[in-house]
Amino acid sequence: MSDRRHSIAAEVSLDGVGLHLGERCRLTFRPADANTGIVFRRIDLAGQPHIPARVEHAVLSDRRTQLGSGECSLHTVEHVLAAVSAHEIDDLFIDLDASEPPILDGSAAPYFEALARAGIADRPGTVQYLAVTSPLKVTCGESTYEVWPAPSLSLKVTIDFPHPLIGRQTYDMAVTPDAFARELAPARTFGFVREVEMLHRMGLIRGASTANALVLDETGLVDSSLRWADEFVRHKTMDCVGDLALAGARVRARVIAVKPSHRGTVTLVQQMVTRADREGETRMLGIEDIMKVLPHRYPFLLVDRILEMDPRKRIVGIKNVTINEPFFQGHFPGHPIMPGVLIIEAMAQVGGMLLMGAVDEPENKVVYFMSLDNVKWRKPVRPGDQLRFELAMVQIRGRVCKMRGLAKVDGDVVCEADMAAMVVDR
Repeated sequence: MSDRRHSIAAEVSLDGVGLHLGERCRLTFRPADANTGIVFRRIDLAGQPHIPARVEHAVLSDRRTQLGSGECSLHTVEHVLAAVSAHEIDDLFIDLDASEPPILDGSAAPYFEALARAGIADRPGTVQYLAVTSPLKVTCGESTYEVWPAPSLSLKVTIDFPHPLIGRQTYDMAVTPDAFARELAPARTFGFVREVEMLHRMGLIRGASTANALVLDETGLVDSSLRWADEFVRHKTMDCVGDLALAGARVRARVIAVKPSHRGTVTLVQQMVTRADREGETRMLGIEDIMKVLPHRYPFLLVDRILEMDPRKRIVGIKNVTINEPFFQGHFPGHPIMPGVLIIEAMAQVGGMLLMGAVDEPENKVVYFMSLDNVKWRKPVRPGDQLRFELAMVQIRGRVCKMRGLAKVDGDVVCEADMAAMVVDR
C-alpha cells in the first residue's frame, strides 16, 4: 500500500451504453491537482455540475449506487469507483456526457485497465484515511455488516441465492491493487430472467444484455460462461469496494458482509463517517508531515509514520528498523541490537507528535521531555523489526503533559515508560 497521494498521468476515455438507463455515455478520467478528491462532472449539462464521490451525496437506491438527484444525478457508479479505489487514486476528475457510466463487459476490469494505461502519478499532500478504532455492526434489511479495526482494507463477503449455480458463496481477501486486478476486477454483474419484467417496470436494465451481464434462468446461464465458479460473490465483493470508496478516504478496516446490497453498504459508510467525525478519528501522517512538526533530522529522526492520532488522547506510530541504521556500526557489532535509549527516544518523538497535535501553530513550537519513569526494556529489537509505539495521554496541565507509552514488535511489548513533557516556543 502506498502512502503517497495519487492521480493519473494522462486522460483516458471509454464509451458504451449504461446498464440501467440504456443511454450511451462517454466517460473520461482526467488528472486532478492534490486535494481535489474524486469528483464526477456532468459535462453534458450547463455549468458542468460537480458531484464529489462522497457518501453525503449518495442517494439510497436499489440495484445500483446513485449520487445526487434530479437532472444532474449519476447512476451505477460502483464499478468506476471500485477501479479508482483499487488503484489508490485520491485526486481525479471523472467526466461523463450522460447520467450513467457505460457498463462495458459488466465488470470493473475495463476501468481498472484504462486507469493503468493512463499511468498512476504521485501528488503532494497527505493521504486521507478512514480508520476504524472499535467494532461496528450495521443491519440494513437483509444485509448485515461487522467492521473491525485493521491496518488496511480486507473484506469477507457472503451471498446466498436459491439458484443451482450460486447457493451460498463466501469470498475473503485483502484488497490491494494487484489482488483486485487478479481476483475481483473481471467479475461481472448478474441478474435473473425471472426479474426482467419487474426491473423493466422500474425503469431499470434498459441497457442489459448477455454481453454485459451474467443472465441466469432457472437452471443455469443464458448464452455465457463463468470466469470463476464463485464469480457471483466476487462481483458482490467488488461492488463493496466501490461503495466503500464513498468514504472519501482510503478505508482501513476489516469488513465482514453478509448479503450486502448497495443500500446497505452506503448506510454502513454513512455510519462509519459519522462516527469518525464524532470521535475525532484522524488521518495517518507520512514522513513529510512529521518533518513539518518535529525538529529532528537524520540520523536522529526515528519516526517513519503516524498510523492513528486522536489529539489529547492517543497516538500510534511506527519505526522500521533496518540494518542500515548508523547505530548498528558500533553497538554490538556482529550482533546488532537497537540501543534501548534510542527506543525511548523514538517513543518520545511519537509522544511529541501527539502533544504537538493538541496545540496551535505546532510549526512554531518544540517539545522538551522533562522526566522518564517506570522504564522497562523487555526484549531486544533487531534489524527487520517494525516498532509500533502506542502512547496515551494521562494528564494535561497547561503546556505540561504526562503520557504512558508502549513499544511493540509483532504484538509483543519490548519497552514501556511513563513520560512527562512540555511544549515551548521555538
